[in-house]
Amino acid sequence: MSNEHAVTRFIEVSQLMKRYKPGIPAVFADVSFTIAQGEFVCVIGHSGCGKSSILNILAGLEKASSGVVIMNGHEITGPSLERGVVFQGHALLPWFTALQNVEFAVRSRHPKYSRAKIKEEAEQYLNMVGLGAALHKKPSELSGGMRQRVGIARAFSVEPSLLLMDEPFGALDALTRGLIQEELLGVCARTHQTVFMITHDVDEAIFLADRIVLMSNGPGARIAEIVKNPLPRSRTRETMHHEEGFYDLRNHLVDFLVRRSALVTKSVA
Repeated sequence: MSNEHAVTRFIEVSQLMKRYKPGIPAVFADVSFTIAQGEFVCVIGHSGCGKSSILNILAGLEKASSGVVIMNGHEITGPSLERGVVFQGHALLPWFTALQNVEFAVRSRHPKYSRAKIKEEAEQYLNMVGLGAALHKKPSELSGGMRQRVGIARAFSVEPSLLLMDEPFGALDALTRGLIQEELLGVCARTHQTVFMITHDVDEAIFLADRIVLMSNGPGARIAEIVKNPLPRSRTRETMHHEEGFYDLRNHLVDFLVRRSALVTKSVA
């Protein structure tokens, strides 16, 4: 089993620790995990356990206090177009249309593309997230869900090896969130995209993830457990509640968040 794991690992996170100021407890410590190419990994934990800091370190936006992140054989030392990031806030350029926002990203990845080729690529990614009819609208003219779709299209348009998502659907209503989740899974299935995503939503993690990383409470947070999702990849939002093992998995995750996340931190303090 260990040999197979070594072959498939794409991201290797080894003994990460983050402390923001000397003399105060680390936000998290001894965080180690791997992600296989094409795998969708979700992270769940209470606020303050360092989930966003881990994501920012993977993105190259923050430095770890100690430890290392290896991606495809190379240490991550700073930002790169190999890693696309989608935050809860869409962070679109307000003076650009949806199309221009994505064109900007395509141009950064392919500076030698012609204007026509850049436009073609940008339209393709916006169509992929169902926004073909909103190409020329500015962010202020789009709903929250549509703005997040533009952000996702923009992230995919730089063709990242790793897509990092920090609670990208947290501010959306349940119906919109569900629709975008389905679109995201469809795009990931077609592109074999590797994804690392933070969420507070247990059902979202079960629907999207191949594996779910459970973080104990901070400060001094640790990875308490990594749970493999036993549900078939063919699951849908409508059917997954009827899949064998769904309620066992859901109860396990909820029990961790409600009761065990604090106990794990105390046991390793």
